[in-house]
Amino acid sequence: LFVLVGCCLPLLANGFLSTTHLTSVKLLQTHHHVSFTSSSSSSSSSILKATIAAVGEGEEAVFNNSDNKKETPVLFESFGTGVIRDFKNRWPDYVTTDLKDGCNLQTLSSALFLFFACLAPAIGFGGMCNLATAGQMGAMEFVLSTSVCGVLYAALAPQPIGIIGPTGPNLAFTLSLYGLSQSASLPFLPLYAWTGLWTAGYLGLAAMTSASHLVQYLTRFTDEILNVLLSVMFIFDGLVDIFGKTLGVPASVCSGPQALLTIGCSLVTFGTATVLKGMVNTAYFTRRLRKQLSNFAPAIAVVIGSLMTNYLGHNKYDIPLAALSLPTEFASTAGRPWLVPLTALPVWARWAAALPALLGTMLMFLTQNITSRLNNNPNYKMTKGKRKTVLDGMHGDLLVVSILTALTSIVGLPWMVGATTRSAAHVRSLLKVSSDDGSIKRTLEQRLSGVGIHTLIGLCVLFPTPRMWLSQVPLPVLSGVLLYLGFTSLQGLDLWNRMRGVLKIDTDSTKAYNNNSGKVVTASQVSRLTWIQMGAVAVLMKMTKSKWGVVSPLLVALLPLLRYGLVKTNVIPKASMQVLDGMDVANDGDDD
Repeated sequence: LFVLVGCCLPLLANGFLSTTHLTSVKLLQTHHHVSFTSSSSSSSSSILKATIAAVGEGEEAVFNNSDNKKETPVLFESFGTGVIRDFKNRWPDYVTTDLKDGCNLQTLSSALFLFFACLAPAIGFGGMCNLATAGQMGAMEFVLSTSVCGVLYAALAPQPIGIIGPTGPNLAFTLSLYGLSQSASLPFLPLYAWTGLWTAGYLGLAAMTSASHLVQYLTRFTDEILNVLLSVMFIFDGLVDIFGKTLGVPASVCSGPQALLTIGCSLVTFGTATVLKGMVNTAYFTRRLRKQLSNFAPAIAVVIGSLMTNYLGHNKYDIPLAALSLPTEFASTAGRPWLVPLTALPVWARWAAALPALLGTMLMFLTQNITSRLNNNPNYKMTKGKRKTVLDGMHGDLLVVSILTALTSIVGLPWMVGATTRSAAHVRSLLKVSSDDGSIKRTLEQRLSGVGIHTLIGLCVLFPTPRMWLSQVPLPVLSGVLLYLGFTSLQGLDLWNRMRGVLKIDTDSTKAYNNNSGKVVTASQVSRLTWIQMGAVAVLMKMTKSKWGVVSPLLVALLPLLRYGLVKTNVIPKASMQVLDGMDVANDGDDD
């Protein structure tokens, strides 16, 4: 309720007050020379820092640059301003370099790799939804929605490098909506469609008023927790698929040879991908060949793991293993017409659907913008779209998601939103890294990989030959890919390095930190913050995997409050937190 009131009231007032307010501020600054002072300086940079600190110690500030003379921090903008800016800034790159930058082998390898990473969740979530909704929404709907929405998002969004797809919180919300329809004796799909239309309207309103600026209050403290959480979830899911379904189960479910082949297939896939990925740092073969082997490492590992498993399991020892399974024909799961009968829902229920849509809006708003923020990390050195902050492009992306939500609701397809884990893997697969020191030079910002990934998924729905090929890929191979994703995603994360230090895996990782300003963070403060962040990762992991997983994005939104509490109670001093957050504290003055 607090979040809703805080969002809705500024939205309602913004159209009436924003123009007058900004004009008044400019007049005051121009004619009366209003100034703000900090404890150290009255310069313009100190004025800006004092203003940002007053609204919440955000890592980035968002500005209204309409007059190109004075930059005023804003939270909401006049209707359509942010969306128009995002599309206008990105359009020149769309028609000039997006296609050119996508025509290379690294983009192809990324598409092949992410094809499996995006297809598997669609099939898995679709199977679970099919059982929970009595066949009203199943694997066909999930795979089709993943393909169509993924292609449109990659083609139209201002920041196309993100991946949208089905997520756990969205699935939990859908199943909750099904339960609501059963308890109220209402038809599920019409209720789902009307809820989706309301949700699309709310998301569109948030996009047109630049509500994504709320994400500016997330800092590196939150980013590190999320990055480690996503990587650990990859590893956890992979290990559960490998060992949870082989060890400790009756022999009638999984025999000894099956368990051995499952574990061996997963580890061979994981090991092959890891070795080939590190080939670029060896002296074997030519530099060009090493680079291509590294780029195509996951795809090659899938092929090798599948061939080995099929040879041992089918040709030599006749050991059956589960493989990918797709619908055999292009039709809805229940055999219904694709268009949902919107008029089948009573009029009062159509209006009442606006209430659950508020929760759906919060889930999708947070998930989409948190994913976009992580994708826009300055460390990835993206430059297209005149990027100045991590918020660039978010408003246009959210508008595209809102339109796709409305379209999928009308035809009874699951809603697609920013898939944080798959987006992170996509961005990392497109990084251009220096061969000398391993530093990131830039990211291949283009649209072809996203379009290619979801086009391949669509082909699996429409044509029998791709389905036949995929039926030869054992599920343990995908478990090995999950392990690879998790372990490679952890590399280079500052929190992961500090976790290794406090766990005595790498004792150098908890030494004192310092930055260019001369501020020093003691080893005890580093360890204390690391344990707190590890606890946050554990809580989020537990919540995400529980029946309350639907509220996990809301917990992420509360992480800035945790950071604020740590600073205010002096558990982690303000200056130390700023150093660990990567902020410039040289001119901050006293740590009040």
